Amino acid sequence: MLFNSWCEISLSAIEQNYKEFERIVGPGAIVAPVVKANAYGHGIELVSTALRAAGAACLCVNEVDEGLRLRASGDQGRLYVVGYSAFEQLSDAVEAALDLVVYNRETVDALAPLCARLERPLGLHLKLETGNNRQGLPIDQALELADEIRRRPGLCLEGVTTHFADIEDTTDHTFAMQQLGRFQRGVDALVAAGHDVPLRHCTNTAAVILFPETYFNLVRVGIGTFGMWPSKETLVTAVQARRHQIHLEPALSWKSRVAQVKDVARGEYIGYGRTYQTTHETRLAIVPVGYYDGYDRRLSNLAHVLVRGHRAPVRGRICMNMLMIDVTHVPDVALEDEVVLLGTQGEQRVSAEQLASWIGTINYEVTTRIHERLPRLPR
Repeated sequence: MLFNSWCEISLSAIEQNYKEFERIVGPGAIVAPVVKANAYGHGIELVSTALRAAGAACLCVNEVDEGLRLRASGDQGRLYVVGYSAFEQLSDAVEAALDLVVYNRETVDALAPLCARLERPLGLHLKLETGNNRQGLPIDQALELADEIRRRPGLCLEGVTTHFADIEDTTDHTFAMQQLGRFQRGVDALVAAGHDVPLRHCTNTAAVILFPETYFNLVRVGIGTFGMWPSKETLVTAVQARRHQIHLEPALSWKSRVAQVKDVARGEYIGYGRTYQTTHETRLAIVPVGYYDGYDRRLSNLAHVLVRGHRAPVRGRICMNMLMIDVTHVPDVALEDEVVLLGTQGEQRVSAEQLASWIGTINYEVTTRIHERLPRLPR
């Protein structure tokens, strides 16, 4: 292996998680995994290929570039862009047959002549604003934009969508149910105005786990695809609602190796800023991973890694390309021993949730910030 640090991706876990959501949802809705942000840090091409092999008919990306990247890798299935598509990207989007979310009249105006010139129809998903106040239009403006889409040859209203603001960070889902009601009223208004809306979707992972009434006929599943729960609140609610018989298998392990083993005397300082002083004769191992690779500097003097089946605490400040760990209690640590930053070794595990808790963030951020330059290797 030619790398100082790498991620191993369990393709069997990816497939198992996808099949688990298919089981939960049943035959009435399409399960559309979200592979944006480099598949939540797991490697977009690798994961997408595995999901297609598992039967995924539709994948969700954030931007046109991600869709083009998958097309270049040979993916010919349905791809839905959930984020903003800049005007300069629209021609490529039409050529690549990407479904796009729309909520601007200007985007529709720009797309219509492109579709006519290229003689390629394009599926559009109209985004309703139901309470997140991010992307989307209120119902009256959405109806006007739907009328514009209907008037333009080559454009097709393929779907209607929204996104929940507060369904995974709470155990009180009153607001989420209000949003669901607004979305249903928007769908009803579009149908009443004579619009055929083939696809209707509003879920994220938490909604799929907790609320079958949100399924409509397509569900978007993000973090759950990769074997992680959206939040502890989602898990608590699932347990209370007896919907916790769901098995999700984390797919990502992040590994490195020991680059040096050295003995440090009692009273010595370790690393930049002298933030840690040894209290005993200490054996240190140097690991060639740092914050450039995505291992957060805030983990300094907080985190543990795994080596030879033991937890080894990080000592001193995490550097740009290196970190130091205390292996005094770990027998026979040697040069090039495997170091697990995230994942399982022996009976020990460091989870994305544990890393997130140490630095006050969420598991999403932990995996998506692992640098793309690190190889994602299938296992």
